Amino acid sequence: MSKSNYITRSGWNTLDQELKFLWKEERPKVTQAVSDAAALGDRSENAEYIYGKRRLREIDRRVRFLTKRLEVLQIVDYHPRQEGKIFFGAWVSLENENGEENQYRIVGCDEFDPAKNWISIDSPVARALIGKEVDDEVKVHTPSGLVTLFVNKIWYEK
Repeated sequence: MSKSNYITRSGWNTLDQELKFLWKEERPKVTQAVSDAAALGDRSENAEYIYGKRRLREIDRRVRFLTKRLEVLQIVDYHPRQEGKIFFGAWVSLENENGEENQYRIVGCDEFDPAKNWISIDSPVARALIGKEVDDEVKVHTPSGLVTLFVNKIWYEK
């Protein structure tokens, strides 16, 4: 399954800021450090030079990825027509069969974060929730088996 190209505006801004930081601040600093280390002589045993070159490759790889990814990402902003139903960007309060309640936000695959309870639009739970309303019962096939969830609340960041 391929990953979707949807992202929230705040997610896009975060990736764009990372790209600008790497390109305009981090890369010039590391390039200068590598140049200074190279001027010291023998590069084969120069840890600063070897580490700096490795770090430059990491930065360049991330810059290439972010540049290509930002070109294809589609920002999805909140729209009043979304109210009352679960769509991309929604915060959802779900209750499982045991009565345990959890809150999740449906975001793009480039910004999902389990620590914040942000789940990817490509996840089985998010796919099952799209289009549902408050008080709907949702059955989701997860790796641990079939799970039933109840939608208690839906809201959006505006």
